[in-house]
Amino acid sequence: MATIAELKAVLKDTLEKRGALGQIKARIRAEVFNALDDQSEPRPPLSHENFLINELIREYLEYNKYKYTASVLTAESGQPEVPLDRQFLVHELNIVEDPNRKLVSFFTW
Repeated sequence: MATIAELKAVLKDTLEKRGALGQIKARIRAEVFNALDDQSEPRPPLSHENFLINELIREYLEYNKYKYTASVLTAESGQPEVPLDRQFLVHELNIVEDPNRKLVSFFTW
């Protein structure tokens, strides 16, 4: 019969292999942040530039499936829950998209 420690080790290993453990940890962090966030202290208004930068970061996070990290960014930055349209970002920032990939080419090296 397996011990509690062995069962914990197997469960942890299984969750890590499935990628679920990282998601669970990120979700817990996001929920703790939301619980501790002081809504009574107003945030400074976002400049247009910072708003767009935050949207680019959110686009990156969501593209890479970092949805809990994106949710913390959204809550902490005061970004609207609904992201800006991707084509709006491309047009507003004069970004060149690689037609072979969904990724945006932000920089030309």
